[in-house]
Amino acid sequence: MLNNPYIGASTNILCVIGHPIEHTMSPVMHNAAINDLSLDYIYLAFDIPPNDLKKAIVGFKKSNIIGINVTIPHKEAIIPYLDELEPLSKQIGAVNSVKNEGGVLLGRNTDVFGAKQALRDAGFKIEGKKALILGAGGAARAISFALSEKIDEIFISNRTKERAIKLAKELHDKTKIKATGKDMSEKTLRSLTYSVDILINTTPIGMYPLINISPISKDLLNENLFIFDIIYNPFQTQLLKDAKEIGSKILNGLDMFINQGALAFEWWTGKKPNIKLMKEKIIEQLGSK
Repeated sequence: MLNNPYIGASTNILCVIGHPIEHTMSPVMHNAAINDLSLDYIYLAFDIPPNDLKKAIVGFKKSNIIGINVTIPHKEAIIPYLDELEPLSKQIGAVNSVKNEGGVLLGRNTDVFGAKQALRDAGFKIEGKKALILGAGGAARAISFALSEKIDEIFISNRTKERAIKLAKELHDKTKIKATGKDMSEKTLRSLTYSVDILINTTPIGMYPLINISPISKDLLNENLFIFDIIYNPFQTQLLKDAKEIGSKILNGLDMFINQGALAFEWWTGKKPNIKLMKEKIIEQLGSK
């Protein structure tokens, strides 16, 4: 329950937009931080279908919604409707956080920091390694650029091969990293999983409520792979369950999610949130489902 007993005209609104949106734990962690700091804010979730994105953004600009998290499928599509982008977001071509400063919308990507910090905390050293990224959307963009600073080579595999090739070319042109776009056929994935050190799932496959599916067959995995699934709901996706059974090291998306969210929260409010509390609240919520 929020400390603020009255949500009035002066209350600042933060939110997350996506489609679908029922999986999100953003309101849980952000409202916990708001409550902890006794701020006159509230955090909400809005289901915005792709065709309604422009109308929603126009409305946000005229409202007291001062902070917006952006999730699937809007991280790339929102860019034309923003007024300014930080340099990193412009380079990546994806935004996951927006700040409304008097009707001027500023775009930022906090996923990059979130992913790098999560991998660092998990003890995975990316220097000199090779990565396979499943998916070619906004999250894939952020993570591929995050890895490009130190990793040796990146393969991007997507159901629409053309999107993977496009992202790989952009990545190479902007960072000079060796990057290759591939399809997601069984034959392709089988060859790639034995030539890389880390596999990262950035697709929504396996996310709540469709928790019994995986983007890659168990028999294509091997114990030498570090498996990072950026999904956090559920904690352990089918992909991570399969990987754990064959002895792979695994990492779910919870820490990345909290890291990126905490950075956005501080950007919006000027206050550092209690990251430990945010994590505890999400674990408590997911544990009760």
